[in-house]
Amino acid sequence: MERLRPVRLLALLAVATLGLTACGGDPLAGGGSDSDPNVIAIGSGNFTESQLLAEVYSQALQDAGVQVEEPVAIGSREAYFPALLDGSVDLIPDYTGAVLQYLNPGAEQTRPDDVYRALQAELPPALVSGAMSQAQDKDAVVVTRATADRLRLRTIADLAPHCPDLVFGSGAEFATRPDGIPGLRETYGCVFGSTRTLDSGGVLTVAALAGDDVAAANLFTTDPALPENDFVALEDPQENFAAQNVVPVLAKRKASPAVTGVLDRISAKLTTAELLAMNAEAAGPDKPALRTVATSWLARNGLLSPAP
Repeated sequence: MERLRPVRLLALLAVATLGLTACGGDPLAGGGSDSDPNVIAIGSGNFTESQLLAEVYSQALQDAGVQVEEPVAIGSREAYFPALLDGSVDLIPDYTGAVLQYLNPGAEQTRPDDVYRALQAELPPALVSGAMSQAQDKDAVVVTRATADRLRLRTIADLAPHCPDLVFGSGAEFATRPDGIPGLRETYGCVFGSTRTLDSGGVLTVAALAGDDVAAANLFTTDPALPENDFVALEDPQENFAAQNVVPVLAKRKASPAVTGVLDRISAKLTTAELLAMNAEAAGPDKPALRTVATSWLARNGLLSPAP
């Protein structure tokens, strides 16, 4: 963060505060920008995956000759989306379903293409999105490998007949979310014998599942805890959970062919498995810098120029 110009940093901090505390006005109306028209300012959420994707975008754009400011982790969507609208930042990595729900809480689309199309219709005029990637970081019902093998589970539909005999673990909000416990009941007829309130895809949930304190749990598809513990994320054939494809959202005024071309090439290469592998590498025992992880992924996928 210290590498940002002071004016830009102060603007970002002010936007983050206003985005969380403002009571009036229309945050989707857009605004003016004093940013350099020749420089892309990149922001992210304040969690590892978002910061990692911002670093991927930054390095690839720099390699293509685009001037960028170093990525800055701003905070929640309620903070960084207003920053995107007022020009404090120009580019954010985001997720199709989450952005759609932010812009239109009543949106009911769940399939990837449907969600992406609906998002295009909801984006404010000052913003555009690049192509969505295949990579998704979405909710999942997760079981241990032993449970999957014992009950022959591949999908949530396979799990449904066994739900009355199982204990399910999740964060408190999952119990009431439309696509949480109610959604699993409505979509799959899955009614768990009992539930335990843990954290939202965090260490308590992972520990409870690994220790067989719960038989199934709500985790996320790109959580490095899945490969680390050989957990199985059950497929969701009825699409109870809305698609959450990684997508770049950027200011229209900065969406030149050079910029969108780079972003679209990244999206074409990015899969859920690749994103999971990057997250696992970043969380590894040697804790490499996110910049290093991003460089490695870009190089493996032919998205960086060969070294001279």
